[in-house]
Amino acid sequence: MAQWEKLRQLPAVYRQQLHELYDMDALPMDVRHYLSTWIEKQDWRRAIKDHDLAVVYFQILLENLDIQHSRFIQEESFLQQHNIRRYKQNFQRYLDDPCALANTILWFLEKEKEILQSAELAEQIQSLQVEQEPMETSSKQDLERKMAGLRNAVQCMEHTMLCLEEQQDEFDFKYQTFKMEAVVDEATKSEQMKSFQFLINKLNESRKSTLSSLNQILDKSDDLIGLLMNKELMEWQRRQQKACIGAPDNFCLDQLEKWFTCVAVCLFQMREFLGKLDELEGKLSYDGDPVKAQKPALWRRADTLLKNLLKSSFVVETQPSMPQGKGSLVLRTNVQFSVKTRLLVKFPELNHSMKVNVTMDREAPQIKGYRRFNVLGTKVKALNMAESLSGGMVADFRHLTLKEQKSGGGGKGVSDISLSVTEELHIIFFDSLFDYKGLSVELQASSLPVVIISNSSQQQSAWASILWFNMLSQNTKDVMFFANAPAATWPQFGEMLSWQFLSATKRGLDDAQLEMIAHRLFGKQKNYDNCIVAWSKFSKENTPDTFWVWFDGILVMVKTYLEDLWRDGLIMGFVTKAKEKSLLKKKMRGTFLLRFSESVIGGITFSWVEMTMTGEPDVKTVQPFTKVDLSQIPFQEIIRNFQIIEAENVPESPLLYLYPDTPKDEAFGKYYSEMSGQNSPYIKYIRTKLVFVSKENTLEARSPMHSDMALGEGPEPMKGLCVEAAGSNGDPHPLDSPLDTYLPDPMLSGPIVAQEEDLLMYLNNPNLFVDSDILQDEPGLPDLHLQGFNFLSPQSIIQ
Repeated sequence: MAQWEKLRQLPAVYRQQLHELYDMDALPMDVRHYLSTWIEKQDWRRAIKDHDLAVVYFQILLENLDIQHSRFIQEESFLQQHNIRRYKQNFQRYLDDPCALANTILWFLEKEKEILQSAELAEQIQSLQVEQEPMETSSKQDLERKMAGLRNAVQCMEHTMLCLEEQQDEFDFKYQTFKMEAVVDEATKSEQMKSFQFLINKLNESRKSTLSSLNQILDKSDDLIGLLMNKELMEWQRRQQKACIGAPDNFCLDQLEKWFTCVAVCLFQMREFLGKLDELEGKLSYDGDPVKAQKPALWRRADTLLKNLLKSSFVVETQPSMPQGKGSLVLRTNVQFSVKTRLLVKFPELNHSMKVNVTMDREAPQIKGYRRFNVLGTKVKALNMAESLSGGMVADFRHLTLKEQKSGGGGKGVSDISLSVTEELHIIFFDSLFDYKGLSVELQASSLPVVIISNSSQQQSAWASILWFNMLSQNTKDVMFFANAPAATWPQFGEMLSWQFLSATKRGLDDAQLEMIAHRLFGKQKNYDNCIVAWSKFSKENTPDTFWVWFDGILVMVKTYLEDLWRDGLIMGFVTKAKEKSLLKKKMRGTFLLRFSESVIGGITFSWVEMTMTGEPDVKTVQPFTKVDLSQIPFQEIIRNFQIIEAENVPESPLLYLYPDTPKDEAFGKYYSEMSGQNSPYIKYIRTKLVFVSKENTLEARSPMHSDMALGEGPEPMKGLCVEAAGSNGDPHPLDSPLDTYLPDPMLSGPIVAQEEDLLMYLNNPNLFVDSDILQDEPGLPDLHLQGFNFLSPQSIIQ
């Protein structure tokens, strides 16, 4: 298939490149289209060097245009007649230099081949099913088209400048020869002067056309710089902010680097073109010379655009972070941290030549108690390509530390506003000097605001501040953000909470889990989208057990002990007791689910369905397991070995089906230890905590003990031994004797009484608790407790 036909069948993005290629008069697209077959058959490469062949091609070209013109006359296509006539007149400029025409046509054919090759490569990659980046949005495609248009315009300008220089050299050569010949005949001299006037007029028109094209290139550059600075770079900065707090956003800089570098290269070429005009003007100038009049403004505009581009191209690629920190942007005094800067304009010639210097709090606010810090360590590094996986120009600072300055004025400032240490924001600044091809520009980049702590106990609160700031603020230099911290909408807040789980465990929160959290914060609502979460509600109310402390405690527990179970979706986690009861009471006996405690920080529990003597479903719940338990035995082993003894029956597990109906061993089996029973490495824990005895007479109704509720914080009691017990008549009475003065009940059998030490460990660590949500709704339910130990309030299974 002919080359032109292939080009016409390309996808839209490549056809746009073709349109931009022919967006100049050097070779009109109409001529390329109507004469495509003839153009592609000629040996233009040979014609560049063979003047006679170039003359032949030139004449045939004009003849073909005449034929095409006649055809349009017959078709009465008035507009096309006009265009073809104009094109033929324009080609007359090649009359004296047909080789230049051959060179021009060959250049266009080569550019067409490049477009075809890029399209074919993309098609090959797709056919090989190589993993692709997500489909570009229309805005990205538009940017790519504009970038290709700028590159093509600059390449065409290279050709134009070459032709302009040759045209001026031709005039200069003829004019100098004329002066050396010293023609005496006035008539001849007059004719030659007219010829020179014609040539100078042509040169003047060429200069005007060149200056116009340079202005158009600067217009394209200005448009692209606006898109890069005001859209692409700002969007990248926002993605980086969100990624710092767990969002799965891609904030890779490689694509931005290609775009920034492309525009910078084009602008430096523009400066070379202007330098060439300087040179041509120096050789030849005349009254009304457009170069002399317009060139200074073009220089100023090109340099302004280039400086703006360079200043915005210096960024912090990796925000400050400590190796063992909870997340980036929380730094601790005297503890090393790392940070990486990057120059998006990549010129290999500058490798190792640009130095980057680190400073701190250059624009610190004058407020009461605001601390100042010095940066210590290797504070000066060179931008280089060796420390970047992608070969970018980076300065990677890996061994910086912060030291607080002594407060000479008692920490006083001009403002009475005071912020807590974990609400105090600081900015780290980076300076460099770009000096290349006669252009010198001072560059500055700054980190996102960091929180600086002096003790690890402040880490949790500091991270809360980082979450809040980067969730809500796009003003990355607003160090006074917490002087009047804005509230978050529930959609913003819920998304941020989900990111915490997603980044820590690769599985975020689903809608049902988020709804439970919203219910905890706002109560029952039909729709939470309009609900607002204040900063104080998130991190200050109910100190020390704020909402964030509760949520983060769960997150740490899941990340440390339950990550696999959470990632597989085995833990429902965030579900209210009322919802839990509603879900389980519709299920068969032995159905259970796993839920995070609402009152015990970093606790997880499970509830299951039992059947009463009347055949009614009954939900029972164990006291939450915390990191103390989970550090001794994996949670899946707790689920596997949890058993109950009813009266004198053989111990059995009440946990049969993970909600909604998955057999327990099918759900958890792949996580079980290979050893079980007496060979289990967790046998001691199993004996002392995971086998329980219930009272045979389960129909004796009594109200829940107020001590159970008093020990809790809200809907669940705290873990531990109760201080009151039920007597034989069901009335509570004080526990007034030590546990070890009582003898074990001889009716007990099995592993519970196998060892007295194990039994006492169980008595001191009962792991069953009152399901207070149910108790609040149904205060008359019976109390199931340890058979033979009625002197205790064992916090055993309560209906």
